[in-house]
Order: sequence, then C-alpha cells, then structure tokens
Amino acid sequence: MNNKEFITELSQRSEYTSRDVADIIFTLTQVMTEKWQNNDSIAIQNFGTFEVKKKSERISVNPVSKQRLLVPPKLVLTFRPSTLLKDKFK
Repeated sequence: MNNKEFITELSQRSEYTSRDVADIIFTLTQVMTEKWQNNDSIAIQNFGTFEVKKKSERISVNPVSKQRLLVPPKLVLTFRPSTLLKDKFK
C-alpha cells in the first residue's frame, strides 16, 4: 500500500476528506520526527512503541579484502509492537 492508497483508505473509513487526512498524516509525521530527534520515545496504545536506541561502535570485516573497519556509533529507530498487536499475528 502506497501513501495515496493509505490516504484514500483512511478518508473512506472516516468523515474527513483526502486533503484533510493528508494534512493530518503530514503533521503527525512532523511531530513524531521532532520527538525522535530529541531521543523521545512514542508509545501508541494497543499498537506499540517507537524509540531511538544508540548502537555502540563495532568492528566490521570486509569479506573480500579481510580489512577490519571501525563502524562508528549511531542512533537507530526501533519499533516494539504491543502484546495486543502481536496476538493478532499468531
């Protein structure tokens, strides 16, 4: 499902127009991005939790040249589904 199909589906299921739904989704993604840039987690009830985790630096090996490289630490966005969501996929 692409963005246009998603917006159409949401507008059909709600009382909002496609334009209103697109604006809501745009605002939602902006707010979520700002929170993640501040390393805040976002918990959505009955859906799951999005959080930013720090991956520590590590040593990686190039399989062709066998050269060892130091991979610097980085921030990664993770998602942990709620138990209710997990149960729906069993």
